[in-house]
Amino acid sequence: MQQLEDDKPKKKVTAYLLYCVSTAVIGSLQFGYNTGVINAPEQKLRQFFQNVSIDRYGEPLTPGANTMVWSVAVAIFSVGGMIGSVSVGAMVNKFGRRKSMLIANILALLGGSLMGLSKLSQSFEMIIFGRLVIGGFCGLCTGLTPMYVGEISPTAVRGAFGTLHQLGVVIGILVAQIFGLESLLGSDALWPLLLALTVLPAIVQTIMLPFCPESPRYLLIVLKQEEEARKALVRLRGCEDVEDDIHEMKEEANKMAMEKKVTIVELFRSPHYRQPIVIAIVLQLSQQLSGINAVFYYSTGIFESAGVTQPIYATIGAGVVNTVFTIVSLFLVERAGRRTLHLIGLGGMAICALIMTISLSLVKTNQSLSYLAIVAVFGFVASFEMGPGPIPWFIVAELFSQGPRPAAMAVSGCSNWTANFLVGLGFPKLAEICGPYVFLIFMVFLILFFIFTFLRVPETKGRTFDDIAQGFAASVGKDSHSPVPEAVEIGLSDTKEPAPMSPTEKFPMVKQ
Repeated sequence: MQQLEDDKPKKKVTAYLLYCVSTAVIGSLQFGYNTGVINAPEQKLRQFFQNVSIDRYGEPLTPGANTMVWSVAVAIFSVGGMIGSVSVGAMVNKFGRRKSMLIANILALLGGSLMGLSKLSQSFEMIIFGRLVIGGFCGLCTGLTPMYVGEISPTAVRGAFGTLHQLGVVIGILVAQIFGLESLLGSDALWPLLLALTVLPAIVQTIMLPFCPESPRYLLIVLKQEEEARKALVRLRGCEDVEDDIHEMKEEANKMAMEKKVTIVELFRSPHYRQPIVIAIVLQLSQQLSGINAVFYYSTGIFESAGVTQPIYATIGAGVVNTVFTIVSLFLVERAGRRTLHLIGLGGMAICALIMTISLSLVKTNQSLSYLAIVAVFGFVASFEMGPGPIPWFIVAELFSQGPRPAAMAVSGCSNWTANFLVGLGFPKLAEICGPYVFLIFMVFLILFFIFTFLRVPETKGRTFDDIAQGFAASVGKDSHSPVPEAVEIGLSDTKEPAPMSPTEKFPMVKQ
């Protein structure tokens, strides 16, 4: 009975914790909004490019030049994302988590303002530069939000709260799709407002953030401010007894004191970090190379072939499915576990990709198969949000201790943005060459990622950051037939629960 009472404070979700998590997830909402907002007003923007060219040079752009300007405006967002994601590590180490989010909002305000004033200034360069700047902001958000949320959340609900980052992303995409309708902000007159709307959540988050605490882990481990960390934890947990959290962070701090500062290069050179960073990168690639962007690219055509008179509304329907299943994964992630959900998602997507390929290739001979393709689209999207959508973002923060975490978040985030950029750049040509058979390529990727996840990815549900790091350290010691360095073994004797088992082998993932 006493043990049950001791567990309650750790699992308690307070209103203040929800406030802080919600404030951070506004950045995720912005990422989703700016990802989806550029699609709806495509024709309006192309016409704007023509008008600017006529106004400046007395002649319109050629079709090829117009497409090039449009492609740059879309793709440069990912370039900004790469730059922003790589900057996360240095930024959080210098300014902390909360202050970094505040500083990042400067980019959101600048990027949104540039795009909003582009029509008034008759400058398509302002759209391109604005997309670059807002991409930098979103790149920072993909690292800052999961890191901050993961570090302030109790272990028992860390996975569920980590899923909120992806929920913010898909809600942002859905909001962009809805606001992009011609009857709302997708008109000739209002598209600059549609692009500039990202300024509003940036202002809201800037107002809310000063009432949130700095990450207690950052306060205690990096700044050595134990009393400030204790105060932050008391507010977040809603109780005075936060000794378990303090003890865990002190153990992590002791280990960090015996390790040199972890750089991005060190992540790949050190055998203790190499396995988790490879897992982090592959999980991020499994998100972008799953074909999710390709499905959204094809969805309008699929819905048209099924006789949907307003395919834009069916695409919004896919966005709704996106959101609903992200919420489902939020409730399942602490029950089923991260690894299990990721495997279910990858497997479901592979099956749906095969069904889409078959139905799309035979739809000309059997029109009813187009409805099967629509079901496959919704199934593909739902499977994505069960695992590959949310899990890669927050599991990276779980795979690393405080020292290497900022560098790891930067590397994995950059991997995601780079893959995003390459898919966006190469998919249209690939689809042109392969047609509906392009989904077979993604199916092969999905099967490979499924095998990798099954063999190499550990379950992190219910485990502390330190416990997870020890699992990798122990496996390195086993593989090399040498003892784990003393710096990695400190504090293991205090572990209260038996060591978690490897997902594929019957040996403890931490040394006893």
